[in-house]
Order: sequence, then structure tokens, then C-alpha cells
Amino acid sequence: MAIQAGEKAPDFELKDNHGRAVKLSDFRGRKNVVLLFYPFAFTGVCTGELCELRDNLPQFSDRDTELLAVSNDSIHTLRVFAEQEGLEYPLLSDFWPHGNVSRAYGVFDEDKGCAVRGTFVIDKEGVVRWTVVNGLPDARDLNDYVKALDSL
Repeated sequence: MAIQAGEKAPDFELKDNHGRAVKLSDFRGRKNVVLLFYPFAFTGVCTGELCELRDNLPQFSDRDTELLAVSNDSIHTLRVFAEQEGLEYPLLSDFWPHGNVSRAYGVFDEDKGCAVRGTFVIDKEGVVRWTVVNGLPDARDLNDYVKALDSL
């Protein structure tokens, strides 16, 4: 079961597409976080969602929010994907131990070996304030994230 609104967001440290360590707790007291899990780089729905976020990054930065996108791909795959699509926000690798962070948030599909489409809006105190979980083929609506951020 996915983490619910009102719960403390589990802390984690993952490598980004450049090999840098990114820790959720580093944003506490400084920024809200939109934590977005997606199945795999280079797939149609995932590419569409992440490029839509790329094209609308000011909607996050203007709301004092860091966007963190997590998949179970390796950092090497994520680096090439980010370069190819011009993605300038962190793509985090939950590759090894495989899916540990996805499992902590309750969005890992054991049968498929990847995260489903889970999104968590986390406030500056590290509390989940809004969440949505979609199945693998179902894209999320960017406007829902913006509404959730505006309610913080």
C-alpha cells in the first residue's frame, strides 16, 4: 500500500543521473518536493510525462519546489535518457538494491520489477500532503500536482 497523505515521507539517498547522491531530508526546511516514480526510461508514457514536466518546470520552481523523478533504471541509462530528452531535473536511480525506495513508498510492482506511477507531494517538514498512484499505462495530470502545491 502506498504512503498516504499525512504520513512522514520515508527518507532515502539515491544517485542521480550524474552519479551525485540526493537525499530527501536535504530539502527539509528549504523546499517542498514532488517525488515522482515512473516505470522505465525511454518508454512512451514515461517519456511523455517527463517531457511535460520539463516543459513546465517554472510551475515547480515558482512554488519553491524540487522535482525528483525516480525509476528502477541504472544511473547510466538515466544519464543518456536525460541528455536525449533535455531533462534538467534530477532523475534518481532506484536500481540497487533493486526497488528499495519504491517499496518504501508502496509503489513497487513485484511482478513487473518496476515502480508504478506514484506521485507524492511532500511539504518542507517532510510530510506527504498529497498523493496519486496510477497503473503502468495511465499517465498522470500535471495540473493535479500544481493544485496540490497551491494548497500547501
